[in-house]
Amino acid sequence: MRILVVGAGAVGGYFGGRLVEKGEDVTFLVREKREHQLKEHGLHIESVHGDFHCQPKTLKAEEKAEPFDVIILSTKAYHLKEAIDSMTPFVGEDTMILPLLNGMSHVDDMMEAFGKEKVLGGLCFVESTLDGSGKVIQTSPIHDLVFGERSGERTERIIKLVDAFSGTKANFRLSDTIEQEMWHKYLFITTLSGVTSLYRAPIGPIRDNVEGADRIEAVLSQVAAVMRALGAPLAEKIEETLSGKIREMGYSMKSSLQRDMEKELSVEADHFYGYLLEAADRNSVEVPDLRLIYGNLKIYELASR
Repeated sequence: MRILVVGAGAVGGYFGGRLVEKGEDVTFLVREKREHQLKEHGLHIESVHGDFHCQPKTLKAEEKAEPFDVIILSTKAYHLKEAIDSMTPFVGEDTMILPLLNGMSHVDDMMEAFGKEKVLGGLCFVESTLDGSGKVIQTSPIHDLVFGERSGERTERIIKLVDAFSGTKANFRLSDTIEQEMWHKYLFITTLSGVTSLYRAPIGPIRDNVEGADRIEAVLSQVAAVMRALGAPLAEKIEETLSGKIREMGYSMKSSLQRDMEKELSVEADHFYGYLLEAADRNSVEVPDLRLIYGNLKIYELASR
């Protein structure tokens, strides 16, 4: 199976690299700067699950190639339009597209661009980053990529994808309820990213503060209410489950959004929170804490221009 990974960053580089390590036919669609970096240093993964180094196959948007069997997309939401444009020449009639972005609005964008039958459901849990030389640094036991047909069916093509993903040093897991899992992660990441970016602190000190602990529960409740108003297939007691997960997280755990703010990088304010606020307004759901978080991020965006 021919696999195209859009980008070779902290997420795409990690999971794509693990597939190369296994022996799959993987190509990375990259910009010129990253291509030069990979040609000079190779793709280097430094991980608690074992290191790996290779000289990967790369492709740029203006180059020619036959359509791929599957395209894995792991860009940030603010690069989504550019990513869609760059990958379009490599999408064929039978290409599966597996997006790993957080949130849900990108699914509509991708279905509009490529047709709903091509777009799978997907998400990932991995703590990874790039260092100054472009090395992928992966630092925690969790390195999961979850995927499946959005309908939940076990189709012939998804079984072939299971085979391609099996036997790697990362956890590639087929889900029959991928849409629910995507909404659950969206709820979790919206809460974690929201409170850590609001207080500019890891999750531990926030939990230990009465106001911070109350804010966590308020955001979980408000976001879940919006999602249910949208008809999202949330589990009945998902707020309790995710609250427990947040309580169990390491004291110094930070969200990737918070880390981006600390580095003065772009953030996904509209993709994460603007989408939910529009839905809240349409459905008359009161979300004061969500508005506070969104305001904080938009002020950050203005100040960092």
